[in-house]
Amino acid sequence: MWRLAAGAAIATPIVAPASVLGGEPCVNATVTVRVYDPYRHDCHQWDRHEERAYRAYLAERHRSYVAYRHQRLAERRAYWHWRHEREERLEHERR
Repeated sequence: MWRLAAGAAIATPIVAPASVLGGEPCVNATVTVRVYDPYRHDCHQWDRHEERAYRAYLAERHRSYVAYRHQRLAERRAYWHWRHEREERLEHERR
């Protein structure tokens, strides 16, 4: 009997949020993915703009697409080096 009560107590926090939402999925949910650049000690939001820049980086080097999270550390470092140089170049061109 006590196992049933313990199971209900554990399941309550999991079930409660679904009942508050009415069981409907959250359609407009967004997930923010932040990537830390350990070489410049800054964070970047990985969104469609960053994905486009990453694909441009791969295209410049004639490499096939490999998801960033699956790249080796050396490749990640090379990407961030290229990305920061590109940002600085674009910023200079705007002046």
